Amino acid sequence: MAAPPVVEIERRARAAAAWPRGTAAAVALAAAATVGAAALLGGWLELPAVVLRAAALAVAGGAIFLWLAVRRLRAPRFGAANSVTLLRAALAVLLAALVGAAPSAALGWVIVGLGTAGVALDGVDGALARHRDEAGTFGARFDMETDALLILVLAALVWQQGKAGAWILTAGLLRYLFVAAGWLIPWLAAPLTPTIRGKAAAVVQMVTLAIILVLPSTLAWTAAALSLAVLVWSFAIDVRRLWRARPGRSSR
Repeated sequence: MAAPPVVEIERRARAAAAWPRGTAAAVALAAAATVGAAALLGGWLELPAVVLRAAALAVAGGAIFLWLAVRRLRAPRFGAANSVTLLRAALAVLLAALVGAAPSAALGWVIVGLGTAGVALDGVDGALARHRDEAGTFGARFDMETDALLILVLAALVWQQGKAGAWILTAGLLRYLFVAAGWLIPWLAAPLTPTIRGKAAAVVQMVTLAIILVLPSTLAWTAAALSLAVLVWSFAIDVRRLWRARPGRSSR
């Protein structure tokens, strides 16, 4: 039995509102660009497996992102700011496809170039969002998770290239350990107001990981350790903020 006309119109309106314009096109373009860039890099570096890894990651990541965008993005269109963040996410996926490749000087410079581009674009999305009145919770969370993914991938590549020990992976895992801890300890899952200090710590970590591959080994190890210390310090402050604001805590 067909739905009444008014009900059908309302259903279509809700469906249209849940699918911001340009989202699917932006994701498809980002995935295609990622695979295309992987093909070029794979041919130059003689790493054919990079293309397959990039394609698999782009398709899986794009599908997950589309699902989240439909559920969480409350805007009539995808927007320029989210497009820039999506470009940063595509760079992170391209870097992730390089994990497992044999270390080499050429690979190191490629990682530096891609990582630097990802860091340079950080902040552009926020500025665009404010300028174009596109700021929202989805964009802010998307930017934060892209930072976390980029740090994780860069940390893995730094370890893979032999510029730091396995301990550098802590930099990439901190965000995910923090989220997991929130599932077990409710007050850790409370909303946190973004701070300049937190953003600066993430930027310091990303910049360091992006350039560390062209530094001498001793200097690279020192820079990695110092940037990780800054990130741990920033997370410790956030944990303290949440602890002091936890429900049931008596104020004095």
